Amino acid sequence: VSGRDLADVRHMVGLDQLVYAGSHGFDISGPGGLALEHEEAQRDLPELDAAERKLHERIAAIDGAFVERKRFAIAVHYRLAAERDMPEIERAVDDVRREHPRLRTKGGKKIFELQPDVQWDKGRAVLWLREALGLDRPQVLTIYIGDDVTDEDAFRALAETTAGFGIVVGEPTAPTSAQFFLRNCEEARQFLAALLELLKSE
Repeated sequence: VSGRDLADVRHMVGLDQLVYAGSHGFDISGPGGLALEHEEAQRDLPELDAAERKLHERIAAIDGAFVERKRFAIAVHYRLAAERDMPEIERAVDDVRREHPRLRTKGGKKIFELQPDVQWDKGRAVLWLREALGLDRPQVLTIYIGDDVTDEDAFRALAETTAGFGIVVGEPTAPTSAQFFLRNCEEARQFLAALLELLKSE
């Protein structure tokens, strides 16, 4: 489950047997014909196209900031931008969002994103996947590991439904709905390796 575009995350991971949820769960694909393109969000694609053009115009002159279009989102990256330019970047995103009220703003690690303003996020995508894959049963525990602000939607969804739990990677700097944390990616790898060994011994 990724904020990246579906084609991008599928290419990066490269395992055909996995289910991939791209664009924060708006675009899902997996083996056996499993697929979801959020119908309501599809209607807002022209709105995203128009907002993308305006953001390119507003951001183009700011060093270190750039616009990335995904199918169901527009990301404005500012990791390399100077701190003095932050107010202008944020103002540009807010202005464009106001001009396109069918969109919403989401934050992430050094990015602002404009998405369709519909009732959908990583958490709802995870719950949809549990049902679509036949895993919404009491004996199935869903573990969600994430390190970004948008992963909080999935942590919260699992905590509210008692369908599983979240693990945040990196010590939280803000309140989190994850129940556990791992310090870094290496600890996440060790956790998954230990879990695999435990399952093999069953």
